[in-house]
Amino acid sequence: MPGDESFRIPLLIIFGTSLPIAAYHRLRANASGEPISHRAEGRLMFVSLRLSGFIMMLSVMAFLINPAWMNWSSFPLSPAGRWFGFTIGMTAAPLVAWTLNALGTNLTDTVVTRINHTLVTTGPYRFIRHPYYVFTFLMMLGSTLLTANWLVGLSGLSVIGLLAIRSVNEEKMLIERFGEDYRHYIQRTGRFFPRLF
Repeated sequence: MPGDESFRIPLLIIFGTSLPIAAYHRLRANASGEPISHRAEGRLMFVSLRLSGFIMMLSVMAFLINPAWMNWSSFPLSPAGRWFGFTIGMTAAPLVAWTLNALGTNLTDTVVTRINHTLVTTGPYRFIRHPYYVFTFLMMLGSTLLTANWLVGLSGLSVIGLLAIRSVNEEKMLIERFGEDYRHYIQRTGRFFPRLF
């Protein structure tokens, strides 16, 4: 799509600021060396989620290297719409960092909790139970608009949809782990949107 070149640097800014922060928090959480099992999320969920994420990241990387490679999956969008995507992405990046900072060493990439896992109810978790999923959705939405590419959007939507489905199992495991504390937390907060009443 004509003009794609001018959107490479804004996309690089979004990913260049968010990926190092996410990598730092993942490395910090994994520093304990505690093995985390992925069995509880199920093989289909494990494979589908990671495949969708891989396709999304691969399509973003292809756009960053040479936007023309992704012309086959582009859709028409005005420059204003694409810059709006950049605004969404840049808003989401610090929100993701806020979430990861609140999670601390509790961070895992599955539904299983760590041995020393604590119930986090501060930061964005004060308002919603899965802020990481919400803010990741915003980042993916911003990337979709910025690249004006349906493959980025479809694979990102697949990741978010799978995470939303997985959150049901995740919450069951958190109830098993934290019991009444988590049930009370559910009553105070929404899963993806703040509770208004």
